Formats: sequence, C-alpha cells, structure tokens
Amino acid sequence: MYIREVAVVEPRGHRTQAQRREQTRAALLDATIDCLVELGYARTSMQEICLRAGVSKGAVQHHFAGKAELMATAVEHLTTKRMTALAASLGTLPRGADAIPAAVDMLWAGYSGALATAATELWIAARTDPVLRAAIRPVDRAMGRAALASIRTVADEVPPEQVETLFWLTVNLMRGLALDAELGGAPARRKRLLEEWQRVAMEYAK
Repeated sequence: MYIREVAVVEPRGHRTQAQRREQTRAALLDATIDCLVELGYARTSMQEICLRAGVSKGAVQHHFAGKAELMATAVEHLTTKRMTALAASLGTLPRGADAIPAAVDMLWAGYSGALATAATELWIAARTDPVLRAAIRPVDRAMGRAALASIRTVADEVPPEQVETLFWLTVNLMRGLALDAELGGAPARRKRLLEEWQRVAMEYAK
C-alpha cells in the first residue's frame, strides 16, 4: 500500500479558503495514488477516490477537469515528491563519473515502489485511451527532464550527451525492472542487473 507522507501541523485559528482548497486537492491526489496501487486503473472510479479523500464528487470539478487530468496530476504529485528527495540526496554524491553508481541506486529508489505501480497502470491504460495519453505524456516528459537536469549537476565532468544517454537508458531499465518486480520477478536477479548496469555505465562515462 502507498504510504502517505503526513505533516503534523498544530492548528492556529481557522483555515483560509486557499488552505482548504490545497488540503482537498492533496487528499484527492493521495487517494488517487492509493486506488491505482491497490485497485488498478480499471477498478479505480471517481466515486472510490472521493470516498477515500472524504470529499463530494462535485468538489472534484473545482480542481480537475476530469478523471484523466486527476490521474496524470496524481502521478506528477508523487513523482515530484520522489524527485525532490532525489535532488536533496544528490548533494551528498561525489562529482563526475564516480557519482554514477549512487545515482543509479537513487533513480531505482525513485522509479520503483508505489510510483512505478501507479505509473504502469496509467501507461498501459493510455495505450487505448487518447484522453489519458494526452494528459500523461507531457507530465512524464517534464518529470524526466527535471530528473535529468538534477543528474547533470553532479555529473558535470562527463560530456552532456553521454549523461543524457546514460540517464534515459537507466530510466528505461528502471521501468523494465519495476515491471519485473510487479510481475513477481526474482529480487536477486534485479540486484545483479543493477550492479552490472552500474559497471557498464561507469565504463561508458570514462
């Protein structure tokens, strides 16, 4: 189950309209990820999302144009959390090619788990749903560009074109391994593949 990150805030008077709106939006996004992970895209209904978020179906219309936009925004919401944590971790890495093994580990941590499950559900559904595809594609591309920009800050001694090639190869490997994990593949095999890719990536970057 997707575990939400909850910040405990001491109440200070009445919440403003903007605060109530943001809280409702966050509840809808978290509930959407919960549903995608637990139920899958096909069984995730707006009614179930609203029930888990504790809001009315009418309230959703004030935040999102439809189910496709809500789904895409929910994955963006979770990806942003993961990429923010990734960016903070990058500051502890060595510079240049020496950062590659740890960067691969960080990308695996970011692209696996609840994010991989939710995103995989949407990618598969988007194949035959043009509205969902149009909503999820720009989000997916924007998040990829943001992650690449973060990686470039620590791999600045490696030629930019090599960094970009390594990054997209790594991302696509992570997606494949995440799907393997969803299908019950052997953890030991994934570990060996990640270690081999770290070795190959280091050689490529030299």
